[in-house]
Formats: sequence, structure tokens, C-alpha cells
Amino acid sequence: KAEFRFISLSGGQPNFSHDLSRPALTNLYNSPVYNVERVVRPLGSSSAGAGPFSHSGVRVTLPDNSQYLVHKGPGYGISSQTVVTDARHMSSAWQVESSKDFQGTKTVADFVKTGGSNYNVLTDNCHQASNRMMKQ
Repeated sequence: KAEFRFISLSGGQPNFSHDLSRPALTNLYNSPVYNVERVVRPLGSSSAGAGPFSHSGVRVTLPDNSQYLVHKGPGYGISSQTVVTDARHMSSAWQVESSKDFQGTKTVADFVKTGGSNYNVLTDNCHQASNRMMKQ
């Protein structure tokens, strides 16, 4: 089951709050995705963010040029650990690592599904999820 959650992107305890009504959420999840960027930021308040000491996700761009971050983490969601956050909530610590044009062939829901509902720090973490999302 897909969820739209505002997650505190600077670390700390997640803040679960809906920004969208159910019809708007359904519309978002059915929206075609055009440009996708794999983005990475340092974990917590650390200024160095490399390898396992970083957090990653994908920023998707929709037909109306709105952008959303699809990312995965422990405790990020309720029914799924892969969540969607309005990209306006992203800090300047996020850096683009790569990008890909999906030409509207995938939806936001496809990215959430590919990210996966369960989180495991060793076998199914944010980096593995964001890599899968870029390769789908």
C-alpha cells in the first residue's frame, strides 16, 4: 500500500503527516514520471556523506514539473518503508549523483513498489532501493 509521508529529512524521529487528500494522493501515485535523479545526502548532521554514511533516494519530476523524493528508511512509513515526500522539504545537503529520462513510462507508484516495503540495513537499504529505482 502506497503512502505519502512528510519525513524529517535532516535525521531524528520521523514526522508522519499527510500533505495530500486521498484523491490527490491517488493522482500523485498514478502520475507519469519523466526525469529521475538519484540523490544523496550525509546521514544526520555529519558534513561528510560517502558510502554507507549517507542516505540516498530518487527525486522524480512529473509532467507539471513538480518534484518528489522517493526514499527508504527504517521507520519512515507505516505500511511501507519506501515513502514519497514533496521535494520542497529537501535540504541543500542533497546532491545529484546521476539522472535518467523515463519519458513517462513509469509512475510514482512504480518507484515506490521498486523501492520495496521492507527495510534491512544489510540487504535492503536506501542505497540498494535507489539503485533499483534507477535501473527499473
